[in-house]
Amino acid sequence: MTDLHAYLAESIYNMMNHAHHHELANPRLTRFITRMMRVFRKSVRQRKKILETEGVAVPPFLIASIATNCNLSCKGCYARENGIASEEAQKENLSAEQWRAIFDEAAALGVNFCLLAGGEPLTRRDVLDQAAQVKDIIFPVFTNGTLIGYQYIDLFKRRLNIIPVISLEGRTQRTDDRRGVGVYQRARMSMKMLERERLRFGVSFTVTTENYRDVTAVDFLRELRDLGAHLVFFVEYVPVEKDTQHLALTEKHVAKLESIIEKLRKDLDDVTILSFPGDEKAMDGCMAAGRGFFHIGPDGAAEPCPFSPYSDSNVAALGLLGALQSPLFQRIRDTRALQWEHTGGCTLFEHRDEVEKMLLA
Repeated sequence: MTDLHAYLAESIYNMMNHAHHHELANPRLTRFITRMMRVFRKSVRQRKKILETEGVAVPPFLIASIATNCNLSCKGCYARENGIASEEAQKENLSAEQWRAIFDEAAALGVNFCLLAGGEPLTRRDVLDQAAQVKDIIFPVFTNGTLIGYQYIDLFKRRLNIIPVISLEGRTQRTDDRRGVGVYQRARMSMKMLERERLRFGVSFTVTTENYRDVTAVDFLRELRDLGAHLVFFVEYVPVEKDTQHLALTEKHVAKLESIIEKLRKDLDDVTILSFPGDEKAMDGCMAAGRGFFHIGPDGAAEPCPFSPYSDSNVAALGLLGALQSPLFQRIRDTRALQWEHTGGCTLFEHRDEVEKMLLA
C-alpha cells in the first residue's frame, strides 16, 4: 500500500475513533460506529490486496453527483457552470439500479465513503434508497437542506450510513445572499428536526475571502454543534463563475484558514472538522484522479474531480476498476499534475487547459 493510502487509512480510523469516543451516550449510534470501524479495517486489507494482485490503487473516497435537478440557483454554483445541474441538463441521469451496481462494486473494492452531491441529491430519493442498503459505505449527502421532511427523517433514522450534510455560507445574510431569501431559516428548521430525533448531521461551508472569518467563528460553530452538527466541512471556493476570482482564497488566506482550523479542532473536540483541499502538503499534492478519490458524474462519467469535468471513461460501462485505469487519470498521475503549483482551491481547475490537452492527447 502506498504511503498516501496508509495516511488516508489512518485518518479514517482516527476520525471514526473520535466519533466513537464522543457518542457513547447514544447506544445505537455507538454500535453503528463500532461496526463501521471493523468494516474499515477490513477495507484497508481489501484495498491492499487489490493493489498487490491487480496493480490498481483503490481510493477510500468517491464523490458522486447523482442528480441534475436542483430547487435553488446559488451564485457561483460549480454544478451549474459545469453543466451538471441546469434547467436543461446537459448530462443524462443513471438509473437507481445503475447507481446501486456502482455502490456495490465500491463496497467490494474497499471504498469507505461516497460523498453524494448534485444538483440537489435529495431530488433522487430512488438513488438514496439504494445507497442506504449498501451498509459497508458511509454516504454523506451534501444538500441545501430545504427538502428535508419527515419522509427523509425516517430514512435517516433507519439507515445511519446516510448522513445529511447541510450547506451554508454563514449566518442568515451570507447564506441567503448566495442561496436565496429564506434558505438559512429553512435549513435551520431541518437541523432542528434532525436534532429532535437525535440524528447527527454535518454542515459544509464554501469558504471565500468574504466569509472565512464568519464560518470559522467558534461561537457560530458551537451553536451548530448544539443543534446536532458534529461534522463540519470547509471547502475552499473555486472561481468557476466569471469575475469571481476575488472570492478565491490566496496563499495567505489558506495559511490563516489552516491555523484557525487547527485551533477549532482543539476548542471543539467533539466535532469532526474536515477541510478540502486541506492538508495537501502532508499528502504530497491533490488527491483527485484516483489518488485519494475521483468524481462520478450523473451520467457515470469518471472525472478527476468535480471542478475538473473531463472524462474518457464511464463507470457504468467499465466499472470502478476500469475507470481508475483510464488514460486520462494515468496521464494526470504520471505527469505529477496533482503536485503542480496553484494559488488555492483546486489544482486541476487552475491548470484546466493542460488537463484538457491530456484528454485530447
